[in-house]
Amino acid sequence: MMYLQGVVILKRSKLSLHSFADSTWKLGFGNVAGGMGTSRSITTTRHNLLGSGVQSGIKSIQQQIINAVRLGERGKASNMLLGLGHQSCSITSDDFMEILKYCASLPDPLFAIDTWNAMVEKKTDLNERCFLLVMRALCNGGYLEEATNMINLSKEGFGLHDSLSMYNSLLRACLKVQSTDLVNQCLDLMERRMIGKNEVTYLELLKFAVQQQNLPAVNEIWKDYRKLYSPSMISLQSLIWSFARLGDLGSAYEKLQYMVALGIQGDVCIFRTVKVGLHSSRLDIPIPANGGLGLQKMDLEKYFSIPFEQLTCLYDRKEMTNFDLENRESVESIGLTKHLSKPAMRVLSLSFNILIHACGRVQNCELAEKLMMQVQKLGLEPSSHAYDGLIRAVAAKRGHREGMKVLRIMQQHNLKPLDSTLAALAVGCCKATELDLAEALLDHISNCPFAYPYNAFLDACEKMDQRERAVRMLAKMKQLKVRPDIRTYELMFLLFGAFDSPYQKADLLTHEDIAKRIKAIEMDMASNGIQHSHCSMKYLMKALGAAGMIKELLQYLGKAEDLFCRSKLYLLHKDAFLGTPIYNKVLHSLVEAKENHLAFETFKSMKSKDFCPDGNTYNIMIQCCVDLQHKFAFSLLSQMLRDGFFPTNVTYASLVKVDFLSDSFKRWKL
Repeated sequence: MMYLQGVVILKRSKLSLHSFADSTWKLGFGNVAGGMGTSRSITTTRHNLLGSGVQSGIKSIQQQIINAVRLGERGKASNMLLGLGHQSCSITSDDFMEILKYCASLPDPLFAIDTWNAMVEKKTDLNERCFLLVMRALCNGGYLEEATNMINLSKEGFGLHDSLSMYNSLLRACLKVQSTDLVNQCLDLMERRMIGKNEVTYLELLKFAVQQQNLPAVNEIWKDYRKLYSPSMISLQSLIWSFARLGDLGSAYEKLQYMVALGIQGDVCIFRTVKVGLHSSRLDIPIPANGGLGLQKMDLEKYFSIPFEQLTCLYDRKEMTNFDLENRESVESIGLTKHLSKPAMRVLSLSFNILIHACGRVQNCELAEKLMMQVQKLGLEPSSHAYDGLIRAVAAKRGHREGMKVLRIMQQHNLKPLDSTLAALAVGCCKATELDLAEALLDHISNCPFAYPYNAFLDACEKMDQRERAVRMLAKMKQLKVRPDIRTYELMFLLFGAFDSPYQKADLLTHEDIAKRIKAIEMDMASNGIQHSHCSMKYLMKALGAAGMIKELLQYLGKAEDLFCRSKLYLLHKDAFLGTPIYNKVLHSLVEAKENHLAFETFKSMKSKDFCPDGNTYNIMIQCCVDLQHKFAFSLLSQMLRDGFFPTNVTYASLVKVDFLSDSFKRWKL
């Protein structure tokens, strides 16, 4: 895709206009008067008719250009765009409007710039509306630097006045790509141009503060907003979303009370449009709030306080009807349905859903239940997202069984659970090792972009020694095109890299089978662009050691050194990556395989490479001395104490064995 090299600016010269008859003649309308096709003197009536024909012809050409762009025939569209100027000398910016609207909606920033340059070249009357459409095409298309340059040149190059809508579009696009530098450049430009802020600007700044995870900035932005505007339901919804995303549920709940109070106060009007969605219909005229928010704080507890005993029985199967959202008795007493339109009720419902969903994220069960009861009493319709938050919170606090009860309530109201809801419940079932229920929940997931619920199931299968279930779940992941992560492969090494029967000695055929499994897992890792982690390498070596594959074990030790020792983080934190744990695993496997001399060689290599032994290392090597029946164990004990590690029961047991098997003990007579 081509990159915009800049915005072409053509110097304006005095526009020489031909007569209207000339323009209509070139469009082929010269023969509208019977017998006077070549005449260039026309009456006023004919003038009006011809003008209508010209406009109709230009609109037709605009549509042809749009169709050519839609079909990918950009060369044809460009030629028609140039021809549009030759058709009529009275062409105006309105004759390019539909093309620019189409470019802004796609977006197609390249053709938008071509259209703008054609307008400049044809010396049409440029206006802020056309400029704004070009800006939107650039911003929505990701050409933010070009959009910034174009704004800088808008006044000097085109003689246009600054429009706050242009800056808001640029600010919104900078936030969309999450570029802090571009956002700061846009804000600096607005400050230099002394452009103020409107409601849209403040709402975009709230998004920026959330991106930066800056809770104090949210409070400052809201404080600045209140100096100019009284709060609306749309602005309160954005503020509730900001607090909820940043984890300040107390502030979000407080602002939700103000929103309910605003609804009860009435005089709220919100419209829904196809392009913008829900938005306030009030004029954007700064009216400072009078005394705080200018509203009487709504004490929701006064209307919706419910004893804890009643809340807990909500999840009893006999009391499921308590969540009947058709009961609207309390709604009439508050009067929301009398004062709020359907779009306004939609905004209020979305705000409740946002906060309930946030409760699930931080596992705040009490607040989630309280909000859900308020939703019922207000006569609002809880969404699947609201139930997702409630189920997550309940399952985290009281267990997956309570979460399943809420899921049944949700299904009674003909709401389909989200995939994230099923995943959260499945993870809870896996922790409780209820694999049948977990597998049933995972089978109902249609699209899950993350591997964590499947990893939880594989982990439970490893603990319960259920490899057949694990194979089925891996097939399910492949069917749903769920991309495995490093944790998935770590569990695969645990499940399939180990020797199948712990009560039989591995033979050559078993070694070959294990090697094939490990190779298949590593090939799948490579196909997904995933490298070994410290944990996956440790599990792999554990499998090799358990099978007695000493040669392969030492080969992978060398691979681990090559893989981890080259990383910069390893050089800073050596023991945290390859370090002691992997060497301990290798040493333990060598001692178990009675490869004691090889174990001592590996121990010497470990120390020569500046890996510090820990208490487990010394215990393993002292156990190695038991098999060798020599007193080097006491030298290891001395080193162990000097390094700051204290002997354990395992250490003393090994030392007793060494002393018992030594020659001095054999010569000792009772």
